[in-house]
Amino acid sequence: MEAQRSVYRLGFWSAVLASVFSIAYVIGQLAEWFGLMGSGGGPENDSTWYGLVVLLVPSLFLGISFVVMMGCVHRQASADRRIWSQTGLIFATMYGTLICMNYFVQLTLVAPALYRGDVSDNVRPFLFNVFNSFTYSVDLLGYSFMSLSTLFSAFVFMGPGLEKTLRWFLIANGLIMPFIALQTFYHPLIWGASAWAVTLPGATISLAVLFGRKLRGL
Repeated sequence: MEAQRSVYRLGFWSAVLASVFSIAYVIGQLAEWFGLMGSGGGPENDSTWYGLVVLLVPSLFLGISFVVMMGCVHRQASADRRIWSQTGLIFATMYGTLICMNYFVQLTLVAPALYRGDVSDNVRPFLFNVFNSFTYSVDLLGYSFMSLSTLFSAFVFMGPGLEKTLRWFLIANGLIMPFIALQTFYHPLIWGASAWAVTLPGATISLAVLFGRKLRGL
């Protein structure tokens, strides 16, 4: 009983944090696209050094909290559903590893170089150029894995009511994967991928409520 309580408690708080960090990123991204952070606005322009900080600090912590959250989803899944939760956790771990590495490099190497106005040859390969850089492609791969993680994990939650709402948010976040993965080939796909601003927070908020209910029910 105490072990299950720990799973629900950790699941609740990790889902709350994932919700906070995802919403913080969405607010920052809207500010960026409206030209409030010096980039010129719109999705095609690269971020300034402080735009990187505003966008990637919550994104870095989202990566950590999302993986912990999906670990809790796996631990509370029924035995006949654990193949789905385990697959979701595998993809979540792949997502977290890629984006945390990418964002740590951006925040500790690229952003300071942009701040100094000294983008040397050792920094240039890691610049986060939208649609046209190694690091942006890594980012797309990471978030494609997140979508796959939520898609597989959706089949853990087969009940009515809140579980049904959660399931559809998780599936919806999974179905935007092609819009994320193929942006470098067709840039307007970013507008379809922007549905993430609703589907991911919707899923994490629903999970927080679900874990909270389970915790109170013990």
